[in-house]
Amino acid sequence: MEKPQQAQQKEKLRLAVLFGGRACEHDVSVVSALQCMDAIDPARYEVIPVYVARDGAWYTGAPLRSLESVRHFNPAAPGIVRVYPDVTAGSAALLYIRRKKGLLGGDNLAIAARMDVAMPVFHGMHGEDGAVQGLLELMNVPYTSSGLVGSAVGMDKLAMRSLFRGCGFPVLDAVGFTRGEWEREEAAVLARIESALAYPLFVKPANLGSSIGISRAEDQAALREAIAVALSYDRRVLVEPAVKAPREVNCAVLGFDAEVRASVCEMPVSWEAFLSFEEKYLRGGKGGKGAGGKAGGMETLGRKIPAPIGEEMTARIRSLAVDVFRALDCKGVVRIDFLLDGNTVYVNEINTIPGSLAFYLWEPTGMPYAKLIDELVALALRAQAEKNRSVFAFDSNLLNQCVLGAKGAKR
Repeated sequence: MEKPQQAQQKEKLRLAVLFGGRACEHDVSVVSALQCMDAIDPARYEVIPVYVARDGAWYTGAPLRSLESVRHFNPAAPGIVRVYPDVTAGSAALLYIRRKKGLLGGDNLAIAARMDVAMPVFHGMHGEDGAVQGLLELMNVPYTSSGLVGSAVGMDKLAMRSLFRGCGFPVLDAVGFTRGEWEREEAAVLARIESALAYPLFVKPANLGSSIGISRAEDQAALREAIAVALSYDRRVLVEPAVKAPREVNCAVLGFDAEVRASVCEMPVSWEAFLSFEEKYLRGGKGGKGAGGKAGGMETLGRKIPAPIGEEMTARIRSLAVDVFRALDCKGVVRIDFLLDGNTVYVNEINTIPGSLAFYLWEPTGMPYAKLIDELVALALRAQAEKNRSVFAFDSNLLNQCVLGAKGAKR
C-alpha cells in the first residue's frame, strides 16, 4: 500500500506585537514588548513587530525587535517601513505607500503585513486605555488584551474607583476634580479635599500608570505642589489618603468569560513610601532572565513570591482579583494591585496590560512565558469567535421609506 504523504507543516500564526505609543509610558511599553517578542515560540508564530512612535506613526520591520533600533529610532533605516492599519473589517492588513519610479510612476497602497492576532503591549494613554482596542474592534482583528470598556475604565482611576465602589469592593476614600475646577475654584477644591481626607495624601493623575506624576503630600503646601505636578500630566486628578503602614500585594488574573483563574500573589519590596517609576523599572537595570534577559522590566523589581500574608489573606485577595476581572469584563491577563492596612484589604487599581505581562506571577505555577503567550493567543481567538456569533447588521426598509425635509427625516 502506498504510504500517505507527509502532512504539510502547519502555517505559523501571524502575531503582531503592538508597542511604544504616544504616552508617558512609551519606554516601559518598549521594554515589555521586547521581552514578550523574545519569549514567543518561533516555531508557532511569525512575529510582526509594530512600533508606534512617540508622534503616533506606525512602523513595522524586523529591526524593531532590537532595543538599539528603538532606542535610536530612525524611520528611514533599512528594513523599517511606515504602515497604516486598514480599518476594513476582516482585512487585518497593515498598508504601506509603495513609491513607483519613472514617467508612468505613481504612489499606491500595498500590504506590508497581515495580522492573525494582535498583541497590544502598550502602557498608558493611547494604547492601554481602549483607543487601540477600539481600532482593533473596527478591524475585526482578534487581540489579546481586555476589550474597549474594560481597558478604558481600567485606565481612568476616577471611573475605576467609582465602579469598584459600586460593586461593593473595598476601596479607599478619594476626591476627584478636573484642571478646570482647580483653575476656577482652587480654594473650594482644597476645602473639599481637606474636609474629606486627612494628611498625608497621595495625588495621582487619573489616566497615568507606572507611578508617573504621583506625589505624596504631608501638608497643604505640598498638596498644592503635588496637584500642579499631576495636572501637568492629566486634566483629571485623584487624591486619596496614605495608608499608615501599607503593604502592597499584587495578583494577576488570566482568562475570558467563565474560565478565569488567579495567579500566585506577590509583595513588592520598596524602601520608599510608594513604588516610584525608578524602583519599578530602573532598579537592577540589567534585566531579568525570565524573558531572555535583554531588557529590564517589572520582573526586575524586588519582590516576595509568594507574598508572606498567610493562606486566608491570600485566598481572599485571589478571590477579589477574580471578582474585579469579571466586573470589568476583562480578557487576557491583567494585574490587580491591593493595599493592606493590617488585616484590612483595599483594591487599589487594575492594570489591564501589566508590565512584563505579569509573566513572573505565572512561572511559579509551572507556566513559562512562552506558554502564557500561547494562552493569551488562544483566549483572543476564543473571544473573537464569541464576538462573531453576534449580529452586527439589521435589514430594514427605513431608507426606502425615509423622506428628508427641512426639519429632519419624515415617514
